[in-house]
Amino acid sequence: MASKPVLYSYFFSSCAWRVRIALALKGIDYEYRAVNILKDEQHSDKFRAINPSCQVPCLEIDGVKLTQSLAIIEYLEETRPKPALLPVDPKERAVVRQISEVIASGIQPNQKRSVIQADGQRGHDVVDKGLRTLETFSKTAGKYCVGDVVTMADICLVPQVYNGISRFGVDLSQFSTIQRIYKALMELDAFQISHPTKQPDCPEDFNPFADPIIKK
Repeated sequence: MASKPVLYSYFFSSCAWRVRIALALKGIDYEYRAVNILKDEQHSDKFRAINPSCQVPCLEIDGVKLTQSLAIIEYLEETRPKPALLPVDPKERAVVRQISEVIASGIQPNQKRSVIQADGQRGHDVVDKGLRTLETFSKTAGKYCVGDVVTMADICLVPQVYNGISRFGVDLSQFSTIQRIYKALMELDAFQISHPTKQPDCPEDFNPFADPIIKK
């Protein structure tokens, strides 16, 4: 019997949250191993031996160690194709990847701690601009980002929106499509159980903000 997958994660990492959502959607049971970013445990010799890039997430599965959230999600899609996280139609699949890359490559790197500490206003502006870009994709949106089935784009969207609100105070009311999709996704079990506050390494007193979308 194959060993249970192991996910190295930090509860408030948006990249790790993407992978947790994908694992939950595909019904993959796994062992959670916390890496405390605030204590720089990602730079320890022990973790460096696991992932030389010193980043989370890192997923040990099928005898390999995978890093980078989108690469991990693509691997899960290829090896465990149901439920599908990428559309069959090539054009829709391209749109899903486009949205995912806008978030993972264009927005998310600008919300890291180092950016926030150096220039919080710049971080706010980049996130705000990125969400404006995503809002323009509303022509492809159905119930979710692309049609009425959850895709990799939705997996990327939720952590980004959540962090945009909490870290930068982005006003989501100006993005009606994103707000609607975010609310719909957060009603799904996979997004709820993978939420930062539901992770074993989340401090009991952790409550950096009250999510205005969930409370409405």
